[in-house]
Amino acid sequence: MWIDTHCHLDAPEFSDSLASIVSAAKEKNVQAILLPAVKAVDCPQVKKLASQYGNVIPGLVYTLGIHPLYTNQAHEEDIPYLEEQIIQSLSDSRFVGIGEIGLDYFVEGLDPYKQEYFFHAQLDLAQKYQLPVILHVRRSQDAILKALRRRKISGGIAHAFNGSFQQAEQFIELGFKLGFGGAATYERALQIRRLLTDLPLDSIVTETDSPDIPPAWLKEEGIKFNEPAFVPRIAKELAAIRGINDAEFASAVWLNAMQVLPRWSALCADNPHLTLVS
Repeated sequence: MWIDTHCHLDAPEFSDSLASIVSAAKEKNVQAILLPAVKAVDCPQVKKLASQYGNVIPGLVYTLGIHPLYTNQAHEEDIPYLEEQIIQSLSDSRFVGIGEIGLDYFVEGLDPYKQEYFFHAQLDLAQKYQLPVILHVRRSQDAILKALRRRKISGGIAHAFNGSFQQAEQFIELGFKLGFGGAATYERALQIRRLLTDLPLDSIVTETDSPDIPPAWLKEEGIKFNEPAFVPRIAKELAAIRGINDAEFASAVWLNAMQVLPRWSALCADNPHLTLVS
């Protein structure tokens, strides 16, 4: 049984084929997917998708937040709106945290002050409601670590992690798991592969970031977009890099995700079909 801790099912690339995308994931025994919102206005849509396709993928959950790449389009009133959405979702078992939030110091043209405003405001909401966070940490690890240390955040996932080993250790000490996916399947991704090999197994979770971060073989096989059905193949390559068997890796990353996102764990524990069988 496989888990995708980061998948944008609401992306426009999937709009014409979402039912088949979800069905394909189910056929590959992907039983749990986390769908993070990226804009405040998208919150109702991710809720709807989690409800609509939760009968296909029983562990389909969502988080609510404003992605740093969309902060240039965001407005101050988006924060109280987001808080309203969070409050309304607390009674929904498929709602598991705040995200995707963070800082991006790689993409040009983003207002650093707006990024920081929305990131800090959302961290405050996470602390207020004691919810874990899904972090975007692109070339911003130190700034994010500094912000986390100023608050009592109940852990989460540092998505698509590509920092140093020392930064990884600091995220782990703060209660975070680290997301690995298609980027590690490239032979030239030496730093990511070293992290995948050297970090404690109980700090790692699997993700696709569909439709983005394609694995190395995607273009070779003429496939247009990454999708959650590919997480088993990606995860098996990660296990091989790590030097452990597929079943051990599948079990470990599932348990890691459940540990750091307790609302997700509660949802899965209530479903008799979600047992650890790889």
